Amino acid sequence: MILTVLQYIACALTILVGAYSLFSPTSAGKFTGLTPVGGRGITEIRVVLGMFFIALGAYPIIFPSDTAFHMLGFAYLLVGIARLISIFVDKSSEQSNWISVASEFVLGAILLF
Repeated sequence: MILTVLQYIACALTILVGAYSLFSPTSAGKFTGLTPVGGRGITEIRVVLGMFFIALGAYPIIFPSDTAFHMLGFAYLLVGIARLISIFVDKSSEQSNWISVASEFVLGAILLF
């Protein structure tokens, strides 16, 4: 029961991150270190970091199944692994990157179990 609630919270957090990026792309860009160039860059932040995250978080809520929650959890874990590797390869050991990687591993684990 508690795990199920945590899974729905993980989905809601995913949606909130997406909504933040969709409605405040410049601020989201500052957190991520992305600098959008012109309207096209802002559109990409709105779409990829915004609506894509909203869709990923909403799907398991709208169509609840173990597979839907696991898909999102697997995605978080793979993103976390890629980010962890990138922190060392790209020498990007910044606080926001460590916060993101920790969040991705925690959310991934919650959604996979």
